[in-house]
Amino acid sequence: MSDSAARDRDVAETESALAHPEVTPDRTAAYGDHPDQVVDFYAPRDGRTGAPLVVLLHGGAWRTRWDRAHVSPLADFLARRGFAVASVEYRRGGDIPQQRGGGENTRPSGAEPVAGRWPETFDDVAAAMDAMPVLAARELPGADVRRIVVTGHSAGGHLALWAAARHVLPEGSPWRLPAPPPLRGVVALAPIADFTTAAELGVCGGAVAQLLGGDADVEVRAAQADPGVLLPTGIATAIVQGVEDIVVPQAVSEAYVGAAARSGEMVGLTLLGGVGHFPLIDPAADACAVVAEEITQLAW
Repeated sequence: MSDSAARDRDVAETESALAHPEVTPDRTAAYGDHPDQVVDFYAPRDGRTGAPLVVLLHGGAWRTRWDRAHVSPLADFLARRGFAVASVEYRRGGDIPQQRGGGENTRPSGAEPVAGRWPETFDDVAAAMDAMPVLAARELPGADVRRIVVTGHSAGGHLALWAAARHVLPEGSPWRLPAPPPLRGVVALAPIADFTTAAELGVCGGAVAQLLGGDADVEVRAAQADPGVLLPTGIATAIVQGVEDIVVPQAVSEAYVGAAARSGEMVGLTLLGGVGHFPLIDPAADACAVVAEEITQLAW
């Protein structure tokens, strides 16, 4: 496919995914004091009890312009498939890029907000996951919090993989868990799963470098944030990836799967031909049904 055709496909897929109206959650609960520290809950549409809980982490290159609203149709889609769903908001990058080396920080006209906030983005995901069993039991009494699957798209896929790897974080990390989190598994959708490969490819306009910052702590931060080095996790993990994805290319997922294999762990990789980045979260796309099936395989 030519570069022009690939860009046209991406634009069309993006427009389709974002054309769905926002779906109002059944309940919203806070896990902290900041306005972004909230979780939207969607009850299973069939009214069943004992439904597995899907924790959904939205993407958007860890930038403020993308919030959980754009995955609310996916949350509703999963709820109509019989899942209880918890869609997590978290703090993302601010409006001023991280600039070092002289002068005041200013945002050039038309520049993207910086990607991520260190350490707040990780503080929030850790706090939300730690609070989830209690919050879900209160807000969605029909959910089975013993059967939790974490899923996320793009940067949210990165955070989903990270949330499942907190027990293998370096000693001294504030987010390290003493034991594996009680998850049935992870389904990561076109995740920014390997920072080295993503940085080499310039994924999302250098978002990985922005997330980690440009100071002397970058290697220390990468050791705590890069799923590609937080292996093995011992938690069932599947990746769904569009072959035509030009936002987070297939090579990023393949690098993670390769790293997992070298660590002695097998990660499932489902490659979808003729699919780019956004159909994975588009209820109107066949790819979204594949995502639901992958979650079903782990949840039930």
